[in-house]
Amino acid sequence: MASIEAKIQQNPPQKTQNVFLGTQIFMRTFTMTATLAATWVTVTNKQTAQIVGIEFDARYNYSPAFTFFAYANAVVSAFSLLSLFLVFLFHRKGSNPANYFILFLHDLMMLCLLLAGCSAATAIGYVGKYGNSHSGWAPICDHFGKFCKRGTNSMVLSYLSVIFLLMLTISSATKSRQILV
Repeated sequence: MASIEAKIQQNPPQKTQNVFLGTQIFMRTFTMTATLAATWVTVTNKQTAQIVGIEFDARYNYSPAFTFFAYANAVVSAFSLLSLFLVFLFHRKGSNPANYFILFLHDLMMLCLLLAGCSAATAIGYVGKYGNSHSGWAPICDHFGKFCKRGTNSMVLSYLSVIFLLMLTISSATKSRQILV
C-alpha cells in the first residue's frame, strides 16, 4: 500500500502536469514579450525640445540607469526564451524536482536582475519627474513629456514582468520542494 502512495506522489496526474505546463508557457511567454517590448520602447525613446531657444536631447543612453534598465530587460527577455525551451525539455523528460530547482534558480536570478533594473530606472524617473531641490536638479518631464511617458510605459511593462517572474519563482520553488534528500 505504501508503494502505491509513493508512486502517486511521484507521478502527478497528467492533467495537473498539463495545467502546470500551460501556466509556465503563458507566464514565460508574457515575461519574454513584455521585457522585449520594454527594451524596444526604452531603446527607441528620444525627444528633442527647445528650452530658451536652445535645443536639448533626451535619450535613454544619456543615463547609466536607463542603459542598465534596457540591458536588464534584454537579458531577461533572452533568458526567458531559453527557459521556455527548458520547460518543454523538462516536461518531455518527466516531472523531476531537480529540474525545477534549476528553473527556480534561473527565475530567481532573472527576478533579481529585472528588479534591479526597474529600481534604477524608477529612481532616475522620479528625479526627472519631480527634480531634487536639495541638489538643484530641476524636473525635466515638463519639457520632455513624450520621453517621460514612454519611459513610464516601459517601466510598467517591466514591473508586470517582475510580478510574473515572482509567480514563476514561487511556482518553481514549490515544484522543486519534492526533492528527496
